[in-house]
This record gives sequence, structure tokens and C-alpha cells, in this order.
Amino acid sequence: MSASKRKAQHIVVSLQTVWQSLSTMTLGLLPTWSADTPVARVIRQTAKRNKNLLALNLGFAFLLGLSEATLFSMIYRVIQVVAGAPLPAVLARLEWPRGVIFTCLLASVLLLQLIGSFSRGMNSTLSGYFAARCHTEIVPRIHNYILDLSYTCASGFKAGDLIHRATVAPKAINVELENGSQLLSDALLTIVYLMVLVFISPWLMLLAFALAISLSALQSWLRPRIQLASRRVENQQREISSALTADLQVLKVLHSSAAITRSNEKFHEQVHGLELKLRKLVIFKSLLEPIAELMPIVAVVVLGLFSWRISDGNSALMIPGLATFVLALQRLNIKLVRISKNANLLAENLAQIELLNELLETKDKAFRRKGGYQFTGLKELISFKDVAFKYSQSDKEIIHSIDFDLHRDKKIALVGASGAGKSTIADLLVGILSPTRGRIMIDGVDLQTINLNSWQRHLGVVSQEVSLINDTIYSNIAFGLEREISNQDVYRAAQIAFADEFIEQLPHKYKTIVGENGHRLSGGQRQRLSLARAILRNPEILILDEATSALDSQSEANVHDAIMNFTKGRTVLAIAHRLGSIQDASEILYIQQGMIIERGNHSELLNLKGSYAALWERQSRKNVASRN
Repeated sequence: MSASKRKAQHIVVSLQTVWQSLSTMTLGLLPTWSADTPVARVIRQTAKRNKNLLALNLGFAFLLGLSEATLFSMIYRVIQVVAGAPLPAVLARLEWPRGVIFTCLLASVLLLQLIGSFSRGMNSTLSGYFAARCHTEIVPRIHNYILDLSYTCASGFKAGDLIHRATVAPKAINVELENGSQLLSDALLTIVYLMVLVFISPWLMLLAFALAISLSALQSWLRPRIQLASRRVENQQREISSALTADLQVLKVLHSSAAITRSNEKFHEQVHGLELKLRKLVIFKSLLEPIAELMPIVAVVVLGLFSWRISDGNSALMIPGLATFVLALQRLNIKLVRISKNANLLAENLAQIELLNELLETKDKAFRRKGGYQFTGLKELISFKDVAFKYSQSDKEIIHSIDFDLHRDKKIALVGASGAGKSTIADLLVGILSPTRGRIMIDGVDLQTINLNSWQRHLGVVSQEVSLINDTIYSNIAFGLEREISNQDVYRAAQIAFADEFIEQLPHKYKTIVGENGHRLSGGQRQRLSLARAILRNPEILILDEATSALDSQSEANVHDAIMNFTKGRTVLAIAHRLGSIQDASEILYIQQGMIIERGNHSELLNLKGSYAALWERQSRKNVASRN
């Protein structure tokens, strides 16, 4: 067999070995979006919409690989000319002086490097463009997804946990896209460098390939440890985020119960636990680079000795191949180190991606109802027909067998002890809960078939649990409105709700920041802002859930008058603890343990001398005693 045939055979065998080993090495490094997960599906859908951008990016990646392969061929020829080695037949037939050939080859090297640098820059730029586009498409999608969860489903998450997941999502997806794209690009160039090394010397290639195998083995050992350490860090960060959110939610309690010291101690313990986990993660992440820097030097020394032996010390034969080989090996090592770093970053990022996948997994989630009949206004009445409700994780019904009719422009009041089920009835009417049995009929149409957004646009809700955003008073009153409003509309709503009395006394009036969940305001002030918000919506149907529970007697009297004026000509469902505020109701329902045990107007219930009458008597005596 001739020498050329043997060399060709060696090259084929070596390439097969390289391909098999490289496939094994890179399969475990593929980014998460190669799997079938919610995040992966979102990224692939985004990629499909941006296929032209990705195709252009792939084209530049291949151009970079081609220019790199050709570049090393030119470098090999340049070194041949310098070393005085015999020229290949193609160049020898030109019969040009060596100086001219040398100049042309250098010009070719420069041109190929320019093409490669341009392709690398475009590849990086287009990858960044795709990552930015994914960011602008995916992050709003995650935000919409969270808001589309049903109220009961979303409220099942800890607030800090949900905030943490939503906050880390942009960074996690960026890491996945940018490092994943870089990983695939570097893998392509790695194949090019391996082919160059095989072409120069299959035997030297096998020696050099030991470097890649060693790095792969190190990576295989490190990757699961990095993933585990990263998952523990991520879990600890979630706990810290939840603890911080919880402290902010009960800030007033901490300041009024000497609990700040203990809270700080617990928080310090959690942060110290995070430090220990971060140290372990850093140790694993720091092992790869120093080892990767040492191994090429060892490989070059061994390769130099091996090249000297196989060339019998003939520099003309040894220098071109060895110099080109070492240069290609050096670039290969850079790519292998970058692949390892990107793989480590992807492994570290996996914990955050898993959290995001867990959130975006729809199988165990309930979502806000969409579609249905468009509600345009109440014509006759709202009917509760044998309505019952229980939470999915409980066998006990909170309310059961609830029947009543609320006619248009009339007022029904619910009274009873705390926990009797009054607020649940209100939440069912709002639509944030759905009956587990029975139906709520709106002019004869099941509420479950009505478009929820169109229904809720006609509602105004004033609750004892007032939700405020950390923004100005003006923004809180106008919060959630879809229509355009004027400053005068906001001021008038505040005046009707008797909120302007305290607003005008604040340093910045309507521009005053209320703090997290309105902690800078009193409970009564928060309730008046909630009432002003409802008044500004100008609702057709008003739901009042203990709307004056946090007010003093004088403020309650003023706000009660405001509510009386505002509810004229509106349909009202009122929940009240103080019976004086609902004497005007068309019908009063006394709720006990989830059932209606008494019903009638104020006079009828007093004559009945039952639970309502007893409650009225107790409150009357208490009012007389307080006046005395």
C-alpha cells in the first residue's frame, strides 16, 4: 500500500474517532431549549418567527468555519516557504519567485482573517439580536402568563417566590440563548480545527485529542456537581427573597412588637447559608480554567518531542506541520475552554430554568377564564341558584345551598360572623372564584359563560382588604382604568369618598407615595382610596365588603352618606359588620356556617327575633355605652 493511501486511511479512521468522541462529548452540553419543556417550546416558537435572522446567523457561522479551515491551509504554505520546504505542485507550476509566492500567501492569510473576523463579529451580533428579540417576546409572555393564572392558583404561590421566579426569568433566558448559541458556534469551529489537525498529522491529532477527552472527562465530573450546587444556591435565594418580601408585608408588625432583632437574626442565618452554598459553587467553577491552561503546554511539549522523532530532526519537514499544528491546537484549546465555560454556565443556569419551567407548566395550573358571551349591562336580576364552593384541596364546602335574587338597582346585604362565607359569595359574584356546585345567573345567562373582562368592567369592588401599589395617591385612585380620565375626574371621586380631606393635608397631596401596599396610610385612609377608585370606575354593580370597617365613627358616618348617595340607581351587594350601614337594604341575608339561616328586610328580621335581632341588640347597647 502506498504512503498516500495509508495517510488517507489514517485520516478517515481519525475523523471517525473524532466525530464519535465529539458527539459523545457535546450531547450532554446541549442547551435546555433542545428539550421538550415550556421554556424550550417558547424559545423554539420565537425562533420559528425569526427564522430569517437565524438562517443569516447560521450562514455566517459556516462562513467563519470555512475561512478558518482555509486560513490554516494558507498558514501551512507560508511556513513551508519560510522553512525552504519543497513547494506543492500547484505552486511549483506557477514558476513564480519564492518572494512573490510568499507575499501572495501572506495577502491570502490577511484576507481570510478579515473574512473570519467579520463573520465572527456578525455571528456574535446576530446572536445578540436574536437574544434581545427573544427577551422582548418572552418576558411579556411570562408576565401575561402569571396574570392569566386564576386568582386561587396565583395566590397559592408565596409572593416572594413568584416575584423571584418572574425576576430571574429574563436573565435565565438570556444566559440560555447567548451561551447556548455560543456553545453551538464554538462546537462548529472545534470540528474545523480537529479536521485541520487530522489533515496535518492523524497521529499528532490522536495525541492532541487526548486533551479534548481529558477536558470532557473533567467537564463530565464537574457539570452535575455545578448543577446540584447551583440548585441549592437558587433554592436559598428563593428563601431569602420570600423572607424579605414577608418582612416588608408585615413591616408595621415588626416595628410595633420588638421583632426586628429576631427577624434580622433569621435573615442573617439565611444569608450565611447562601454564602456557604456559593463558596461550594465557586470551588467547582474555578477548577476548570487552570487545568485547561496547563494541559495545552504539556501537549505542546509532548508534540514537539514526537514531531522531532517522526521527522528525524529535519526542520524543513518538521517546522511547517508542527507550527501550524500548534497554532491550530492553541485555537482548539481556546474553543474547548469556552465550550466548557458555556456548558458550566448552562449547568449553573439550569436551576433557574427548572424554576421557570415549573411555573410555566400548565398541567397543574388553573387559568383565568377567557372568551364567552359579551356582557353589556344588567337588565333584570342576578340569581344565585343552589350555589356551593370548596377549595380543590379541601373536602369541606365553605358555602352551600346559597339561593337569592338581586334585582337591578336594588341592594342586598350579607351579615354574619367572620368566616361564615360572606366574602366568598362576593368573590363568586366578582368572578375570581367559580362555583363548585350550582349556578350564578345574570339575566338568565350562566356567569361561567360570560366573558369575564366584560363582566368585571361593570363592577366596582370596595373591600376591607385594600390593595394599593407603591405609587402616588393619584395613580392608586386611577389604577386599572382602561378609559381616559382627567385630573378633575380623580379629584371629584376623592371628594365623593371623603378622601380629599386627608389628601390635601399631605405634603405632596395627590403626588404622595403611599408605600408598599399603602403602609404609610391608616386603614381608614386606605379604605377611602379604595372607595374613590370604585367611584371613578362609575360601576353599574357595586360590591361593598366591609367598606367602612377601618373608619372611626365620624368618618364612617361621612363615608356612609357618600356611599348612600353613590349607590342610588345602582345594584349593590353589601357585606357589613355594623348593621346600621345596611338598614336600607331591600333584603338582608344572615349567613352562618356557609348557609342562609335568615332573610328579610331590617324590620322583618327584627320582628323575627332571631340571630339578626340579637346582633342588632348587642350593637345598639354597645353604641349607647360608647356615647355615654
